[in-house]
Amino acid sequence: MFAKIALSLLSVSAFAGSAIAAPFNPQTQSLNRRYTSFDSWGGLSSLSGFDNFYGSDNFSGEVSTQVIVQQQEVVCQSLSIEVIQQKLLVLQEMAKQIITEQICDVETQTIVFQQYISSSSSFSGDLMHTSGRSAGYDSSLVNYYSSLYNSDGSLSTSDLGFSGSSSGQSVVVPSGNNWNDATSPSSVQSAYQAAQNAISGN
Repeated sequence: MFAKIALSLLSVSAFAGSAIAAPFNPQTQSLNRRYTSFDSWGGLSSLSGFDNFYGSDNFSGEVSTQVIVQQQEVVCQSLSIEVIQQKLLVLQEMAKQIITEQICDVETQTIVFQQYISSSSSFSGDLMHTSGRSAGYDSSLVNYYSSLYNSDGSLSTSDLGFSGSSSGQSVVVPSGNNWNDATSPSSVQSAYQAAQNAISGN
């Protein structure tokens, strides 16, 4: 059960809240976006091949198209919010474990974590129905959850054999949520703003 929801939970809301884009400033920014390559950035061998996963033009790993494979068989469940928070905290600590145990260069840790929270934050747009994507998860990638650890509980070092382009190719969209085209755009924006105010301490 936990494995089935792992990818959607990997958005890790606690991380994603810190990845808010600043308003566009025409004085300091260009509409002609400049892409930064992080392949061996700063001469770090630990970043060799970094761009191969999402591409140098897609640091955040944004999914442009989704292939919906299932919409009706999976129905969302209303669990205790504390149970949800527990699971998200476990995944948050797993991300920390992967980054700190399997990357030794602190610069690479920093770049990888920023990519992680940036890619996770795009899920907010899916939930708010502003991204053009459905709010679901890639069922094929979720199935790799059990491959993250060895039988002795240590982190696996195996190549799982996929790239960032795999994301979005087998999307399951659970049914049963309370989205209403007439009222939800306003209510989810209010919920988002309330969360942002909590993050900033307002």
